[in-house]
Amino acid sequence: MKAIGTTGPRPVSDPAALIAFEAAEPELRPRDLLVAVKAVSLNPVDTKVRSSRQPDQPSILGYDAAGVVIGVGADVSLFKVGDEVFYAGQIDRPGSNAERQAVDERIVGRKPRSLNFVEAAALPLTAITAWELLFDRMKADRHEDESLLIVGGAGGVGSILIQIAKAMTKLRVVATASRPETRQWCLDLGADAVIDHSRPIDEALTEAGERAPKYIASLTHTAGHFEALARAVAPQGVIGAIDDFKGLPVELLKQKAAGFVWEFMFTRPVHQTPDMIRQHEILNAVSEAVDAGAIRTTLTRNLGRLSVETLLDGHRQLESGSTIGKVALDGF
Repeated sequence: MKAIGTTGPRPVSDPAALIAFEAAEPELRPRDLLVAVKAVSLNPVDTKVRSSRQPDQPSILGYDAAGVVIGVGADVSLFKVGDEVFYAGQIDRPGSNAERQAVDERIVGRKPRSLNFVEAAALPLTAITAWELLFDRMKADRHEDESLLIVGGAGGVGSILIQIAKAMTKLRVVATASRPETRQWCLDLGADAVIDHSRPIDEALTEAGERAPKYIASLTHTAGHFEALARAVAPQGVIGAIDDFKGLPVELLKQKAAGFVWEFMFTRPVHQTPDMIRQHEILNAVSEAVDAGAIRTTLTRNLGRLSVETLLDGHRQLESGSTIGKVALDGF
């Protein structure tokens, strides 16, 4: 089958950073679905893996996908052949940049009926990340009168987290953005207020008249913002992060008895945790919210058919740091 991947760590400027090749057909595990991939989308993890993975043979990249089930493993019970699905896959198995993919049904959701495949492919990884961060890691109460600060509101995760928080909680949502177009994007998605993260965030919150947030979702540049976030967080609040860094001064949280948590959406499937099926449940809840009109796709650009050239274009856009929402592609 057709596939796109890498044979080693290369910068996006290298024409061989991604290659097209013929891959073996996926082998199904007992709870696997065989999916004909109709669309994929890109996330920062795609570029990180491309620039760091050291395979001894071509390695298929890609995580987010939407498609149609064309085969099932012996123990599959949640789906059947012909079902339209969407999912984020897992980091330790062949990816979605291929004609067909094997994926565990416990991390797959029903594709929203109201979206086409490209619109649906934009959602899974960021939706799971946002949901797990808000409800499973930071333990947000859906009914409390508190504030949620989202650092990096116009990115992929921020764009869906704004919507999930507004649709499913009573939290006041304050997003950060530094450009007029990203500020407007956050407001259009439902943010109650937007502040500028190009200056100290605690000062920006105070000048905007916002109260100290009980929950802070730090989605980008956490190390650079951390001291300001420690000053900003409410006593007994919590800061949750998803980006990569080392050596945070977490002692700054002690006097507030505030917490710090990580979110990594691949944890459940990689470690085969007993609650792995929660990702299936999260995606189905998101799908229902989309079809009910409470959440919209975060797709902002369709780059066309999947090819080495279009995928490299997507990787370049992500690495520029200027994308809003999600970039996606149709399948082969």
